[in-house]
Amino acid sequence: MAGIILIAGFGTATFLRGGNAPAHTNAISSSDRNASQAARIPVDVMRAEKTSFPVYLRRLGSIQSFNMVTVRSRVDGEIVKVNFKEGQMVAEGDLLVQIDPRPYQATLDQVTAKRGQDQALLQNAKLDLQRIETLIRSASPAASRQQFDTQTSLVNQFTAQVAADEASIRSAQVQLDYTSIRSPITGRAGFALVTLGNVVHANDTTGIVTVTQTDPIAAVFTAPEDQLQAIHEAFSAGPVEVTAQDAGGGQTLATGTLAVINNQVDQATGTIQLKASFDNKANTLWPGQSVSTQLLLRTLQNVVVIPEDAVQRGPNGYFTYVVGNDDKASMKEIKIDQIADGRAVITAGIQPGDRMVVSGQYRLQNGSMVAANDRSPRAQQTAEHPQNTAGDVETVRD
Repeated sequence: MAGIILIAGFGTATFLRGGNAPAHTNAISSSDRNASQAARIPVDVMRAEKTSFPVYLRRLGSIQSFNMVTVRSRVDGEIVKVNFKEGQMVAEGDLLVQIDPRPYQATLDQVTAKRGQDQALLQNAKLDLQRIETLIRSASPAASRQQFDTQTSLVNQFTAQVAADEASIRSAQVQLDYTSIRSPITGRAGFALVTLGNVVHANDTTGIVTVTQTDPIAAVFTAPEDQLQAIHEAFSAGPVEVTAQDAGGGQTLATGTLAVINNQVDQATGTIQLKASFDNKANTLWPGQSVSTQLLLRTLQNVVVIPEDAVQRGPNGYFTYVVGNDDKASMKEIKIDQIADGRAVITAGIQPGDRMVVSGQYRLQNGSMVAANDRSPRAQQTAEHPQNTAGDVETVRD
């Protein structure tokens, strides 16, 4: 009986010791883990990727019309009809203004009648010449050679007069046609500079209206002369894409192609002028408008690209923090080829898939433990749709 009690007591003591020891150990382990987690520096990371990278030349420019005409009268007269509305689109050949045609019609009728008169005289002179020629050839000539020569000269005189009348008719017809002022190009009419009833003159400098071509339309901008070779290479290879954005560069207005590289460099500024052409059926571009242009010089293929936020500048050049599989941040020197649109092309120091620290770097040192929040697109997709991206989780993780 005593032996049984001793055994039971021993078991109870053992049980008590065995039950307390693990609880103490677990408490320490949990505390260490919490302390370790608290010591980690929270950072955002994104992964380096291998992709294509377009290289753009960005410059400010202005929109210009390929053709702009100030329509003027070529004859004097009173405006009896205005056939356009300010701001409307007009086609080439459309009637814009009608000048009183009656004085010019009268002149045309007068010279036409004069031609008829001279044609009658010419016809009669030719008949007389035929009669004289017949008399000279008869057996007993009844007309002299002098009469024949005189009549021949008269026929030539009337022939020249009829030719002059024809020229006068054409001139009068041109003047009459000028009374109908038509649009020389297809474009948009501006403000009317004259109104119904005004008398206009051929030597007026003000004009009647300005017509501006808006489709297609051009953007003129400059490029540094050190980019001239790259622009020529792209232009020679085929159409060069140019995008027109608003002056702040936030909204794309139109996409076109490079049309002209100017034939000389401006030595005062060290720049070359360029002109791009855009279809403008939606009228998103307007003559005189300031725009930001984006010219595609080339596209780099299969290059390592990281976010620009990951790039840091040190005394020895560029570097970035890379988070390894052990969640330690290590400083790596990098070499950069291009930086644009929030991305940087890396030529040395980074491999595709490396995790770059994009925020929180100011607290890091070489070897710092981090708590990384992966902001890579695939990681974000996994977080938003975990039920559909189970396979992607394994791909994204180291």
